[in-house]
Amino acid sequence: MAQDEQVLGEPEEVLPENARPAPTIIVGLGNPILGDDGIGWIVAQKTAEALSDRYDIPPADVECLSLGGLSLMEHLIGYNRAILIDAVNLEKAPNGTLFSFPLGSLPETAGNHLSSAHDTSLQTALKIGESMGAQLPSEIQVIGIQADNVYDFSDQLTGPVAAALPGAVELVLKILVQSETSISPEE
Repeated sequence: MAQDEQVLGEPEEVLPENARPAPTIIVGLGNPILGDDGIGWIVAQKTAEALSDRYDIPPADVECLSLGGLSLMEHLIGYNRAILIDAVNLEKAPNGTLFSFPLGSLPETAGNHLSSAHDTSLQTALKIGESMGAQLPSEIQVIGIQADNVYDFSDQLTGPVAAALPGAVELVLKILVQSETSISPEE
């Protein structure tokens, strides 16, 4: 080999700082044409607007998705934490009631989009992802909005669920700020 020749390995991918994912992903789950089932999307969209206007809140990536199980797990890869927003039917509170809990405390069949009859629950999908070495969030917080009307075709929320919207956005922002101080990015 000549002295000026080099053996090059695979180039290391270097992403610009603004192309790297934020440490947190906020995911609005649901279907915006099934009445109250669209609340997760609307909360996520309103949260994204609030994040663009406020500099005192840590950055986060925001997505709106209509999926669960393995597909949802794939969207969480590479993040340190996740905040999932979804309509839930926990049958213990009036429509529009807000719930906030770690994913681990949710029964595997309780979330509308966190589990699927044609897939696996998100909890099981996360275990599969971890067994395959995927970098998954160490903290997953669920914001649930009690909603019974999730199967009627409509792009409108019912009154009680719509009334929960501002409180749900504030709750997501509060969790985002609290999470920032409790989990540092991996080095």
